[in-house]
Amino acid sequence: MPGKSLSERIADFGRRLAVEAHAAWLAARDPRTPWPARLLALAVAAYALSPIDLVPDFIPVLGWIDDLILVPAGLILVRRLIPRALWSEFHAVAAAASKHPSSRAGMAMVLLAWAAILYIVYWSVRVAPVH
Repeated sequence: MPGKSLSERIADFGRRLAVEAHAAWLAARDPRTPWPARLLALAVAAYALSPIDLVPDFIPVLGWIDDLILVPAGLILVRRLIPRALWSEFHAVAAAASKHPSSRAGMAMVLLAWAAILYIVYWSVRVAPVH
């Protein structure tokens, strides 16, 4: 077999990100994880597992930046903050899980961020002097 096609490699990357995000979610909930790592793991996992993106995917280029840069960078930072043995345990549990969780907290954070942005735009238009 010559190698994997681009679409197969992208699918593999997506599956690896999902497992890593699940491992970060497990790390955020475990009391053995240092508290700075827990906070970052919670934020990264909530955003990665949220069904809603901060920048919608239908926006060209910008919509994929979070999926291709922000989430992997956050996961790399989380991995560096957690002891290797503990991360291996979380990763093994996440890899063995058949169903990945969805993050209601992450969805709520993204919805609140969008609501705040829309309110700021509304307020700016409302109080702007008419030319």
